[in-house]
Amino acid sequence: MNAIHINWTKPFINKINAPYAIEDFELLTTILSALNWRRHNGKISMLTDSTGAEYYRRIGIDCIWDDLKIVLDDVDVNPDVFWAAGKLFALSTVKAPVAIIDTDFIVWEPIDFNSLADVTVIHFEDLYPDVYPPKEYFHMKNYTFDERLNWSLKACNTAFCVIKSDKLLKLYTNKAIEFMRGTDEKNDRLKYMVFAEQRLLPMCAKINGANVESFSNLDKLFSQQEQRFTHTWGMKQQMRDNPTLRYDFCKRCINRIIHEFPQMYTIMRKIDNLKQYF
Repeated sequence: MNAIHINWTKPFINKINAPYAIEDFELLTTILSALNWRRHNGKISMLTDSTGAEYYRRIGIDCIWDDLKIVLDDVDVNPDVFWAAGKLFALSTVKAPVAIIDTDFIVWEPIDFNSLADVTVIHFEDLYPDVYPPKEYFHMKNYTFDERLNWSLKACNTAFCVIKSDKLLKLYTNKAIEFMRGTDEKNDRLKYMVFAEQRLLPMCAKINGANVESFSNLDKLFSQQEQRFTHTWGMKQQMRDNPTLRYDFCKRCINRIIHEFPQMYTIMRKIDNLKQYF
C-alpha cells in the first residue's frame, strides 16, 4: 500500500530563529521508517514544503522515499496553534487507500491490508477533558459544527493510520481544514490541534458508516509488548534532556541502518549532526 510521510516546516521556523534543521534522532527514525516501509509494505512518499524539500535534498536523504512532493507551501492556518496542520492539508492532496506514518514511527513487519477495517489507527484515546474538551470549549468565528458529529466517540491516535475509503478521507480532511480555518485562537497548542487531527476522524467515519479499529493499545505500546511498531514520541524530550540516552539511541539506530541498509552509510556520515556517531 502507498504510504506518506509529512513534514510542514513552518511551525519550526516560526518558533525557532535559526536555519531549518531536524534533530539527529528524528532524522534516524525518519530513515528507518521510510526504508522499512519500502522493504515490507510498499511505496512511500514525503509530502512537504519547499524548505523541507531543500533540506532533505541538501543532506542527501531524499533517496529514502520513492518520491518527494512539495504540497505544503500555501497552508493558511496558524502554525503556532495548528502545528500538525500539514498532515491534514497533505492528506487532502492524496487518494485512499493510503497509510499515514509519522516520521518518528517505524513499522517493522508486513501489514495484512486486506484484513484491516475501513480505518485502522495505532490506538484509541480516552476523552480526558484536559485534552479533549466538550464542544462549548471552542471559540469559533463564522463556523458551525456539523450536527451529525458524535462527541462521545473515542479519539484516534494517527501516528500510524490506514484509511481505505476515499469518500471518508475527503470528508475528514474537509472538516478538519474548515475547523482550523474557522477559529482565530492564538494560544491553545493542544486542544484545537488534537480535535482537528485525532477526534474528527472517528466522528467523520461514523457519519460515513465506516468501521474504525486499532492496531494496538496504549498498554502494549508503553510496556514494550508491541514488537511490530516503534514510536519515539514519548522519548524525545528525554533524549533532549539526557545526552547519554540520546547518544546511545542514535548510535543504535545508525548501527541498525548500516547493517540493514548499507547504502546509507556514505550518506549519513556526511550529515553534520550525525558525524559524531561515526
